[in-house]
Amino acid sequence: MRIANLIVLTAALTLQDFPDTVWAAEPQSDGNVLEQCGAYSQAGMRECLAKKSDESNAALKQAEDEAIAALSKWDEDERFIKLAKEKLRASSKAYEQYRNAQCAFASSLGGGAAGNAPAIRHLTCLKTLDDARAKQLKIDASALLPK
Repeated sequence: MRIANLIVLTAALTLQDFPDTVWAAEPQSDGNVLEQCGAYSQAGMRECLAKKSDESNAALKQAEDEAIAALSKWDEDERFIKLAKEKLRASSKAYEQYRNAQCAFASSLGGGAAGNAPAIRHLTCLKTLDDARAKQLKIDASALLPK
């Protein structure tokens, strides 16, 4: 089985348990990111995916900052704003733990694959999950009515 097929299969298995609301703003599909990076050798593909994963993580951090800013402007009692900010911080920590564990699992599904295959699976997973989380945070923040 080709490496790209294995990665797509892993990502599909990784993401099947996400709630439907995460996909309201559909993330870039794994196939698309693999197509973008697939023109390179395995090492080049790994570097491309690492860059895309870093970009996705930066977008997630920005979405978290924007969610905090939206909460600060939310037309709600201060105690609920404070509670929501605390819950967002806790959610972000829990998400990071989940993402790391899930992507380690996705990487392990490569079995004894040699070369960059496990890293490619891991990076694809990181990018996909971070994209979905960032989009969900943006959806949630956009639903808050400002003062």
